[in-house]
Amino acid sequence: MMEKNINKLYLIIFFHNLIPAYVIERLFWEQRGMSVLMVVLCEIIYAVTIVIFEIPTGVLADKFGRKPLLVFGAILSMLELIILLFAYQFWTFTLVVSLAGISSACTSGAWNALLYDSLAAVKKQQSFEKIVGRMNSLDFAGSLIAALTGGVLAKYYGFEFNYILSAISMILAFILTLLLKEPVRIVLNGEAPPKQKNFMFYLRGSVSIYNTNPKLVSIITHAMAIGACITYLDEFWQLYLDEIGYSVLFFGVFSAFISLARIPGNLLASLLLSYFRAESIILSILGITSVCFFVTAIFPGSFGLFMILMIFLASGVIDPVIIGYIHHLGNSEIRATTESIQSLIESIITFTVGILFGIISSSISVVSGFFFLGVFSCLFYFLYLRKIRGFVKG
Repeated sequence: MMEKNINKLYLIIFFHNLIPAYVIERLFWEQRGMSVLMVVLCEIIYAVTIVIFEIPTGVLADKFGRKPLLVFGAILSMLELIILLFAYQFWTFTLVVSLAGISSACTSGAWNALLYDSLAAVKKQQSFEKIVGRMNSLDFAGSLIAALTGGVLAKYYGFEFNYILSAISMILAFILTLLLKEPVRIVLNGEAPPKQKNFMFYLRGSVSIYNTNPKLVSIITHAMAIGACITYLDEFWQLYLDEIGYSVLFFGVFSAFISLARIPGNLLASLLLSYFRAESIILSILGITSVCFFVTAIFPGSFGLFMILMIFLASGVIDPVIIGYIHHLGNSEIRATTESIQSLIESIITFTVGILFGIISSSISVVSGFFFLGVFSCLFYFLYLRKIRGFVKG
C-alpha cells in the first residue's frame, strides 16, 4: 500500500509542474502592470508568508497527519492560478503570492515526511535521496513539456490560455492527492499519540536536532544561499532574455533547456554522496554558481545563457543532498516540523537577497541584478570555506 503512495507522488509532482503559465509568467505579470520591483515585493511577501506559516503547518502535519496538509496545499495551488486570470491590480497579485506561500508552507515539510515514512514502512528509507532525485526529475520533466508548448501556445492563443491549461493540471494533482494514504506511525507503549502532544513538543524536538548538529546548520545555511540565488534566477531569466533581445518564441525552448539541465544533478545526487561528503558538494556548487553568475552578467548573450544552464545543472544536486541529510537525522514524530525549520531559514535568506536584488534590478538592470547574485554566492563560498576548515581543525 505504501509503495502505491510513491507512484501517486510521482504523478502528483508531474502534474503539479505541468504548468505552461510559468513560461510566460513574468511577461504576463508585466503585461498586467507589474514592474520588477513590484514582482520582488511579491516575492518578499511570499517569503514572509512562508516565515509566518512554515512552523505551524509543519507542527500540524506531524500532529494531525501529512495528507490533510497536502490536500489543503493542493486546493490553494488551484486557487492561485484561477485568481491570476482576473488579476490586474497589485493587491490581487499579493493575494496570489500569499496563497502560494501558505501552500508552500503546507507542503514543504509534509511532502517529504510522507515520502520518508512511506519508504520506512517498507524498509526502503535508504533509497530516499534516489527517490527525491527521481521526483525532482519528474518535476522538471513536467516543466520541460510545459516549456516546449508554453511559448507557442502563448504566441498563438494568448497568455490567459496557458493559465487555463495550468489550472486543469493543478486540478488533476489535487485529485491524486486525495488518493494518498497516510503512513502509520508507531507509538511506543506509554507514549501519548501525536494529536495529544502540544505545539512545544514538536518545536523543541526539531530545534534540538539543529542545536546538537552544528554541521547540519552550516550545510543548510550555505545550501540555502544557493537556493535564494536560484530563486531569483528562476524568476527573472525571462526578463534577462527580453533585455538582451530574444523573442518570446525562444522562451519555451530555453525553459525546456533549463528543465533538462536540472535533471542530471538530481539523478546523480545519491551517487555523488557515496563518493563525496555533503560539505564538499555544497562548497563546489557555491564556487560554480559564483563564477557562472559573474560571467552571465559580464557577457550577456549566448555565452551568458550557457552559464545560466550551468548554474541550473550544478544546483540540481542540492535538494536531494540537503533533504536526505535532514530526514536521516530526524525521526517520524517531528519529521515535517524539522524540514519546516529548514524551509524557514531559506525563506529568511531569500527575503534578504530579494530586497537588494530588486533595488539593483529596478534601478539599473536585471543583468546587474545577476552580477549581485554572483557577489552574494562568492561571499558565501569563502565563508563556507572558512567554516569547513574550522570543522576540520575541530
